[in-house]
Amino acid sequence: MKKHTWLTILTVMVLVLCCVSAAGAEIIPPYGEGQIGLQAVVLCESLTVRAEPRTDAKAVKTLQYGSRFSVQKTADGWADCFASDAVDAGQTGWVNADYIIIDPAWYRTETKTPVYAWNDGSAPKVALLDEDTLLPILKEDGDWLIVSLRGATGWIRKSAAD
Repeated sequence: MKKHTWLTILTVMVLVLCCVSAAGAEIIPPYGEGQIGLQAVVLCESLTVRAEPRTDAKAVKTLQYGSRFSVQKTADGWADCFASDAVDAGQTGWVNADYIIIDPAWYRTETKTPVYAWNDGSAPKVALLDEDTLLPILKEDGDWLIVSLRGATGWIRKSAAD
């Protein structure tokens, strides 16, 4: 009888540990090149799309933080892009490449997830992400991910995403 009890307890513990480790988050790999280029994401609060690759060129459109669009090519710090999903409309323009990330991997939370000021679990928390939050990953650094937080960055322990 004792043998069965211990076996049951061990089985339950293994199942609980498996469920806990799987509930952290999901890392979505980069999408890669699509039909009209690579997907890009705006990292700053708002970004002006310009008619030409110059800061004094006519503004075509403004994109908000997190907006996704396609980049055709980059040159001299500028990205040539489709400023809308309607490719047939021909609305193309240029954005400053310093304020976007091209073809990022993504971090999607499955539970509330703390974000730290630096790569240390005892560092100050700068955010607590809600369930099903999707953020672009800027960089992987050992057991940590650096993610974009509306114009700022934060660190998430990678083991939460396993």
